[in-house]
Parts: sequence; structure tokens; C-alpha cells
Amino acid sequence: MNAPSDAPLLTLDDPLIIAGRAYRSRLLVGTGKYKDFAQTRAAIDASGAEIVTVAIRRTNIGQNPNEPSLLEHLPPSKFTLLPNTAGCFSADEAVRTLKLARELLDGHALVKLEVLGDAHTLFPNVRQTLCAAETLVKDGFEVMVYTSDDPVTARELEALGCVAIMPLASLIGSGMGILNPWNLRLIIEQSKIPVLVDAGVGTASDAAVAMELGCAGVLMNTAIALAQDPILMAGAMKKAVEAGREAFRAGRMPRKYYAASPSSPTTGLIG
Repeated sequence: MNAPSDAPLLTLDDPLIIAGRAYRSRLLVGTGKYKDFAQTRAAIDASGAEIVTVAIRRTNIGQNPNEPSLLEHLPPSKFTLLPNTAGCFSADEAVRTLKLARELLDGHALVKLEVLGDAHTLFPNVRQTLCAAETLVKDGFEVMVYTSDDPVTARELEALGCVAIMPLASLIGSGMGILNPWNLRLIIEQSKIPVLVDAGVGTASDAAVAMELGCAGVLMNTAIALAQDPILMAGAMKKAVEAGREAFRAGRMPRKYYAASPSSPTTGLIG
């Protein structure tokens, strides 16, 4: 259903390419904060997402055999699971967590790295992130990396071999939207790998703005899971990401202080 496509890229209209694999959806979603696994699956189905991120330290995917497993509701045959290191505050901790995920998921290499520097804001620790990224890439992982919106750090992470850069738009779980579009544009313009907004999206218009800026995709969790109607919001986010991408590809009209020429023809008017 939503597994990554094995079809030739030319058969897909504007695919998202991550680590050489093609995806139809540019919306990536998390699996935390829902009331139960059934609601998680319903929201993800409504979102159309193919890549689903999983916090290994907080979600059971087999490490706790006596508890319900997320894999019963989100089988890897239908979704690309993206193990993440949410809750890790050091490079060593993050590397250990993703090695565990690789064992649990039969050698799965695509992962999302995040190393936090502050328990209150969940702002990333850039030094530890760089250290962990270097270790993981050398160990054969395909690293999608959560980071600050600093263009220099983004360039360094790409040079280390990360397969996607995921700068925050605002703080994790804040719902504050795109607070620094200029830095995001700088990162997008310099990057040769996908740039996806990770963190801060609160509603559909935020997702559309991220895509209109030229982001390759958007990852979100809280904005859907904590909406009053998560299923309805998931569908709204799907539409917003698609509309934002189409607007970016279409190319918006230039901004002008005023328009001297009318939008309607002036020839052939009566009188």
C-alpha cells in the first residue's frame, strides 16, 4: 500500500528520493502521543505517509515481548519504518539506540538521528549530533539528521555523508510554525541532499509554507496527534504538503509594492 516504490523513477510524478529509494508522499509522520495504536494507524492512513518514524526508547517494536508491538499495526511490508533516537542526550547513547533498532528490524539501515542538548526545549546538541552522525555513517547507516537551522552545521552534516538534513522550523512540539524561513532557504539552496522540516509545524498552513520554500518534505507528529481530531488533521496535512509542493514547482508571481498593469485586458472595452 504505502511501501516505497520499486518502479522506475520516471514512472512516478515528482518522487521524494531518500537514500536512492522513491516515495510518493512527502509527508513523514511520527507515532507518539496518540491514545492507542489503532488511532496511530488510522491517522497515518489518512496522512498518506509512507515513512513512519518510531522512537526506539519509547515505543515497543519487539524489544519488550510481553507488550503490544507497534509492528502489529504498522508492518514494515507496508511502511518504511524510520527508527529515531528521541530522548538521547549524547552521541554514544544515540549510536547504541540505533544499533539496537538495526538488530530489531533485521538490518534496517535508514534511521533518524537526533541528539538533544536541553531537556526543557529539546534543542539539538550540534557537537554530539556531528559526532554521532560520523560514527553511524561509517558503520553503514543511512542517516537522516535532525539539527538546528544553522547552514554551516547543515553543510558539515552533508559532508559527513548524511542522506537528508532535517532542520527545526521551531522547537519540538511547540506548534509555532516556520520562525526563520531565511535560514531554511539558505540550507535548501546549498544542499545537494533532501532538506525536510522537522519540528515546529502546528497546522496545515505551516506545512504548506515549508514546502513552498522548497523543502523536500515535512516530518511531524505532535501537530497531528494532539489535534482535536487527529484523523481529520492528518488528511489536512496531506493536502497542505501536496499543495505547497505544487506551488513551489509552479513558481509564485513576483512580489510587488503595487501593480501598474491590470490583470484584465484593457483592449476592446466599450467606450
